[in-house]
Amino acid sequence: MSRLPPLLWLQAFETAARTLSFTAAGQELGVTQAAISQRVRLLEDRLGQKLFVRHPRSLSLTPAGQAWLPCLQDGFTRLAEGTEEVFGGGGEAPVTLRTTPVMQQYWLAPRIRAFRREHPEVALRLISAIWPDDFGPEGADLEIRYGQGSWPGMEAVSLGRETMLPVCAPALAERITTPSDLAAHTLLHALGFEVGWPAWLEAVGMPTLASRCASLTCDTQSMTLSLAALGEGVALTHQRLVEGRDDLVAALDWPVESDEGFWLVRPARAPARAEAATLWEWLRAPLALPG
Repeated sequence: MSRLPPLLWLQAFETAARTLSFTAAGQELGVTQAAISQRVRLLEDRLGQKLFVRHPRSLSLTPAGQAWLPCLQDGFTRLAEGTEEVFGGGGEAPVTLRTTPVMQQYWLAPRIRAFRREHPEVALRLISAIWPDDFGPEGADLEIRYGQGSWPGMEAVSLGRETMLPVCAPALAERITTPSDLAAHTLLHALGFEVGWPAWLEAVGMPTLASRCASLTCDTQSMTLSLAALGEGVALTHQRLVEGRDDLVAALDWPVESDEGFWLVRPARAPARAEAATLWEWLRAPLALPG
């Protein structure tokens, strides 16, 4: 079967299977009993199997119909939930903000909490992006991207200068006083950052130290921070992401400035909805910092 059967046929089968009546299904869907019967027969022809046993005054499902019905109902449920999530149940659609999981968890969450207290009328939808290709002008009103601030067709404002800092669990930090002490510990690497461990070690004058360290590489910075908090090694991260945390502290107070940073981004030509503009102005203002 090369294509999914028409939605009207699927809807006719689901309703008839749930009510076990073509007449009741027709009443629910606002069509005739004959229309339901025809759609079900067309569906059975497409599938190559009978879905109902037709009795003189009733219907029952065949084994194939019984097996397929829950799958179809689950699909309709997910479609309804997705429609509600993206478009809302009426009124304005939510403002969609896309950024990386680590930015959501460690920087954005407290700010969203404060924003919702100040603007309870604005519905929000937060979605994650891990790789650069996950970002784009479609599917989000606003984004927080990491880079140098130049994306064609996009307006971008800097969220501040970025410094990278080695962090670890407090107990581990007690055993690290100089960069050379890192040789006894695991370096936790996150893919995709220009200022990673090699650049940081170069900046502090120990470019060959990484070859003497155990290493563990993760595809998200969230995972490196989780492992670091558990005492599994030392992670290199944005200083802003660990400010105010008790489970992660600076392993060494040697911040290294990055040429890249976080930027608040939106399409340059599309007029922003009022709700999206409210969030945009709020996030870029100093008042967005949690108190």
